[in-house]
Amino acid sequence: MSEFYASAPIALRDDLAEAHARAWGRIGCPGTWWDGAQRVAIAAETRHALACALCHQRKEALSPAAIGGQHDSLGALPDAVVEVVHRVRTDPSRLSISWFRGVIAGGFSEEQYVETVSIVAHVVAIDTMAGGLGFDLLALPRPEPGAPSQYRPPGAQPGGAWVPWIEPPDLGEREVGIYPAGRAAANIMKAMSLVPDEVKSFFDLVSHQYQGPLQMRDFSREYRAITHAQIELLAARVSALNQCLY
Repeated sequence: MSEFYASAPIALRDDLAEAHARAWGRIGCPGTWWDGAQRVAIAAETRHALACALCHQRKEALSPAAIGGQHDSLGALPDAVVEVVHRVRTDPSRLSISWFRGVIAGGFSEEQYVETVSIVAHVVAIDTMAGGLGFDLLALPRPEPGAPSQYRPPGAQPGGAWVPWIEPPDLGEREVGIYPAGRAAANIMKAMSLVPDEVKSFFDLVSHQYQGPLQMRDFSREYRAITHAQIELLAARVSALNQCLY
């Protein structure tokens, strides 16, 4: 098994452990709109959000907008970033376009929003697997020096998401490969394409935790220890419990 989970109580497939190692290491590296220290701070705040009293109160309320107050935070990030991290982590099914527009109006860029959501999603995916298998949570990576690239793909245009995205014909040289060859680009991929590196990283993780984009439609063989049908049954149940409308 990969050295990344060498001390884990349950053996993992090497490809899965290596995908986690890639994703986890990348959190500490300079991204597109956040530097390494900011990315690690977002990851730490993602974990901390579960203990936030305001988030618990909002979760129990008929509408989260009905409950005001201050988030319990680690104090390393601006309030607007903490709001996004906590809401995405603790109550994602009730995010609204009006909430999103308020975040952007407060000085949070669309590009920063996408990268923040991606970091939260990486941490939740890896931490949830650890919790489910009884592993200790991974120590957060050490921030690496360097500045974010601040690259905004020129082909990004308003589409079906709250943020601009890239349709496949509008991909530039730097975005080649973010969508799978041989099948249509899913909206869930396009929704993150304003920050192409986050599409690459998150769906590298998805391909190993779930199945690759071509494998999931290939019913001629089974790629995992459980069948396509069993995988989809689990996925559908988890989606229902999380109120995921996708």
